[in-house]
Amino acid sequence: MLVIANIRNALEQLWSNKLRSLLTVLGIVIAVASTITVVGVIQGFTSYVAGFLQGFGTNAMWIWPERPQGEAGKRLGRITLDLRDMDAIMKGCPSLRRVSALVRRQGAVLHFGRNEVTGPIEGVSAEYHAIRNFPVAIGRPFALVDIERAHHVCVLGRDVVNRLNADDGIVGETILINRQRFRVIGILAEKGSMLGNSQDDIVLVPFTMALKMYPLAITKIAVSAQATSELVVPEARAQITNLLRRRHGLSASQPNDFQIRTQDEILAAFNNMSMVATVVLAGIVGISLLVGGIGIMNVMLVSVTERTREIGLRKAVGARRRDILVQFLTEAVTLSVVGGGLGIALGYGFCSLASLHPQMVDVVVPAWAVLLGFGISAGTGVVFGLIPAVKAALLNPIDALRHE
Repeated sequence: MLVIANIRNALEQLWSNKLRSLLTVLGIVIAVASTITVVGVIQGFTSYVAGFLQGFGTNAMWIWPERPQGEAGKRLGRITLDLRDMDAIMKGCPSLRRVSALVRRQGAVLHFGRNEVTGPIEGVSAEYHAIRNFPVAIGRPFALVDIERAHHVCVLGRDVVNRLNADDGIVGETILINRQRFRVIGILAEKGSMLGNSQDDIVLVPFTMALKMYPLAITKIAVSAQATSELVVPEARAQITNLLRRRHGLSASQPNDFQIRTQDEILAAFNNMSMVATVVLAGIVGISLLVGGIGIMNVMLVSVTERTREIGLRKAVGARRRDILVQFLTEAVTLSVVGGGLGIALGYGFCSLASLHPQMVDVVVPAWAVLLGFGISAGTGVVFGLIPAVKAALLNPIDALRHE
């Protein structure tokens, strides 16, 4: 009952000085609202990216040639990855289900009627659709005969179709890619954007045709692969590494002249970036907390001075130091918790407004973020309300009664 009475008394004190209380908790409101907003936005982006990457399949892998840094890398000979390497990977890595060549170039020029656009082009194998989870919504994907005979066919992303001012009727029509005639055989299902980069702004052609268009890429291809399951991804990675090191004649002391990335590694890297961003932003939020806490301490010290005679009267009728300490500490905590509640409501409002933007991901506010907001506000009240509460508890009752 004493705690309830202290809380009621604290709320009466807040209500009797509404403007001063509001200005006092403004720092707490800003800090908690910032915490909710930051956590919500980062959680939203993390969930979005995780879902996006998992859409490729957690057993997807990418291999490409790359000269390692440092003196050891400089001493390596020519860095290559060619079709013979890809064939060896297909035949010598039993943990892989599918393998596709990948020849990517930017700035391909496309013509359809009077419309001209530029965009990225990827030369791929027939298995690429399954590896990247790139289903064809209209038309058909590449067939093995398209790859073997280097047919002049292509599959377009939805953004490319839109930029060409075309519709689904473009399937079966002929377009020009770098002044070469290609027949459109399909349109990819929409994948959406990834951090502002559209996944639908892409043109796929058979990799055999792409190597005719870009012959210098014959020794610098990339390989996209899919392990038989998520559990064997580490084993598949080891098999690819051992095979390519043998084929490239690398000794035990020499570094790899290629890179292998798995879906889990990409997701882990993004999670690390999210963690760093959260820590940095938490430091900024901490400044608002410090300002808010100092404001609470200052107001509570003023309150102790204003209510010195009241403290003397309470002690004169038997109130113990502990009672005075709890009373003023409760007021400080109540003040900060009210600010925390306002901050949580404001944070939810910011998150809701952010979610309305068409280019924004769905902002997710987890339950632990709300609890964190209340914990921050209550903790701030305890830490910065302790000194004024102790000062009030240690007042001499006789001197307090004499105070005017």
